[in-house]
Amino acid sequence: MQRLMIIPAAGLGSRLQSPVPKPLFPVHGRPMIDYVFDLYAPVVERFILVLHPAFAQEVQRYCASHALPLEYAVQESPTGMLDAILIPYELVHHHQPTNVWITWCDQIAVHPRTVTRLATLSATDPEAGVILPTITRVQPYVHLVRNAQQEIIDILHQREGDVMPAVGEGDMGLFCLSRTAYLDLLMNFSRTVGQGSVTQERNFLPFIPWLAGRARVRTFPGQDEIESVGVNTLDDVRRLEQYLHHG
Repeated sequence: MQRLMIIPAAGLGSRLQSPVPKPLFPVHGRPMIDYVFDLYAPVVERFILVLHPAFAQEVQRYCASHALPLEYAVQESPTGMLDAILIPYELVHHHQPTNVWITWCDQIAVHPRTVTRLATLSATDPEAGVILPTITRVQPYVHLVRNAQQEIIDILHQREGDVMPAVGEGDMGLFCLSRTAYLDLLMNFSRTVGQGSVTQERNFLPFIPWLAGRARVRTFPGQDEIESVGVNTLDDVRRLEQYLHHG
């Protein structure tokens, strides 16, 4: 198997003020998860959704209408994205994909050209431990700190109380890991990382600077700032619906 995608989708989406499970929350008339499937089904051979136990069955019933190779895992406690990504470890080990792709279920505005570029790079640069598109934007939510050699040496998180630059380079919730990076290096990282100072969650993004000296990290620019907007608040919904309507 060439590519398997893990979709952490266990958030309750409380800021959206809706009883609908977050993966099924409608944006421009369609559940968020439909956008994700449409984006990645052309290049990904299997999906694993990591779900909250309160709505796992409801999401599975809905997703059964999709003719896609889907598997499911449950994140019993909200301990962070790192743990969510590692919950399906045994499934990934069983399938042995060449690459493990990861995206958040609410990152629905990623451009198809970005997806195609990531697929091309993952096929032509199999030695890269992690490949990810990035976006430079004002008031960044996340900022990748680079040294003079342009290596990523630190990650700043607004939600963890870090002092953020006025303009920063951030991820867009889309990552490609090599098999070794997921099965070996990420597991090793998980044994050493602690909790965020504010959220008390185990974050995934610090894995990227941790890779320095262990595996190569490759980045490339995305298409547009809107790609980095996740569906977290009703303001996000309005902004993305406007974009989707005109797109």
